Amino acid sequence: QVQWVESGGGLVQTGGSLRLSCAASGRTFSMYNMGWYRQAPGKEREFVAVIRGAGGITNYVDSVKGRFTISRDSAKNMMYLQMNSLKPEDTAVYYCNASPPQRPWGQGTQVTVSS
Repeated sequence: QVQWVESGGGLVQTGGSLRLSCAASGRTFSMYNMGWYRQAPGKEREFVAVIRGAGGITNYVDSVKGRFTISRDSAKNMMYLQMNSLKPEDTAVYYCNASPPQRPWGQGTQVTVSS
């Protein structure tokens, strides 16, 4: 069974930065598309960014373009999300998963941006 373990979240002020990490186990994801997702309080979980298994092409939701960067280390089955210029509206629990996502989800990592 696939396991996703997210880490790196925390509390930062507006304009700050965080780097999230994702460890995937149970399968080799080097050729899979992988993504980051987030769920804010009272809202549905939403797509944030994807990195394709072949070629490493990336795509982002409009609200994070130019501020977030997704990357992966396929040899380590790891994925990352560098988040800069954070805003209060980025506050959410962040999850990693395949793209499209698969069950089960990991626990996620909380990101809180204070104004």
